[in-house]
Amino acid sequence: MQRFTHWLGLLAALAMLSACGTTAVADRGQMAPTAASPAWVHLYFTGPTPDRLTGGIPDQVAAAFDAAHSTIDVAMYEFDLPVLEDALLRARRRGLRVRLVTDTDSITGPVLQDLLGAGIGVVGDQRSALMHNKFVVIDGRSVWTGSMNFTENDAYRNNNDFLEIDSPQLAENYTRKFEDMFLQHRFGPASPADTPHPTVSLYGTLVENYFAPEDGVAGHVLTLLRSARSSIYFMAYTFTRADFAAALVDKAQAGVSVEGVFEKRQIEAGSDSAWKTLRGAGLPVHLDGNPYNMHSKVFIVDRQTVVTGSYNFSQSADQSNDENVLIIHDAGVAQAFFAEWQKVWMLSEK
Repeated sequence: MQRFTHWLGLLAALAMLSACGTTAVADRGQMAPTAASPAWVHLYFTGPTPDRLTGGIPDQVAAAFDAAHSTIDVAMYEFDLPVLEDALLRARRRGLRVRLVTDTDSITGPVLQDLLGAGIGVVGDQRSALMHNKFVVIDGRSVWTGSMNFTENDAYRNNNDFLEIDSPQLAENYTRKFEDMFLQHRFGPASPADTPHPTVSLYGTLVENYFAPEDGVAGHVLTLLRSARSSIYFMAYTFTRADFAAALVDKAQAGVSVEGVFEKRQIEAGSDSAWKTLRGAGLPVHLDGNPYNMHSKVFIVDRQTVVTGSYNFSQSADQSNDENVLIIHDAGVAQAFFAEWQKVWMLSEK
């Protein structure tokens, strides 16, 4: 009955978006309907198609690289997509400043070695903890970020989101973080708490922007979860935080609808503490049905606010790794994420 109810909800949501005159873009990942999302953001979701490993979101990012005028800064945990390598090489040949930060474990890969060989600056974090960010800043005003690494798996096999936001203030935040890593070689706990604009108003929409570990991300997410009045939905690749799990149980006991999907492989590998807590409290949480990875890190609160970014719901994400988070207070963005959540839920296992 529960799955039937969610299926009806998905049909209703799609019908509403169709009535707004929106269209799906088949070869560009799944772009959130423009009538539901504000003009300052382009929102994409991967549509896992392991038999088709071209097109989609990487082509959209490559087009943005090709349209850049002066600078491209990339902070990416993993990078193996030739289409994006080629676009960065074209930018370099056009005279743009191109810089990359990555995790040291990834820097020996062929794509990053090719970029280094072409004279593009690539900096690794030189730590056992992770440089886990996935973001791009173009021309000091456009930011791409979300849960998707620049890899074949993340773009074509795993469930992910990626957002393009036009905001010089957010771009300043991400550039500050990038240069702390690229120029100052400050990673993890050594990163200063110097985010210039932790809150930004974009055409009347409040967007919060935080970086881990320096900005105390867990506290901001907990504040949001504890503010929920009607519903919390989540998709979690890794979810081991006891405080997040306790907050969800507390809200469910107070009458808030709490439902979520965990990545099955992570649970089977033993990262199951939050899973056990929520299941033990009787909450409807499922294991994802993607034979690859459900890689999202998303909370949707009251169908009004979305948490997304590179930040898994874990202690290491909050205190050791380099991560970034957006908390977007916009009903249109939340509706798009909720529609994606319903698709993942429909394929999930109890």
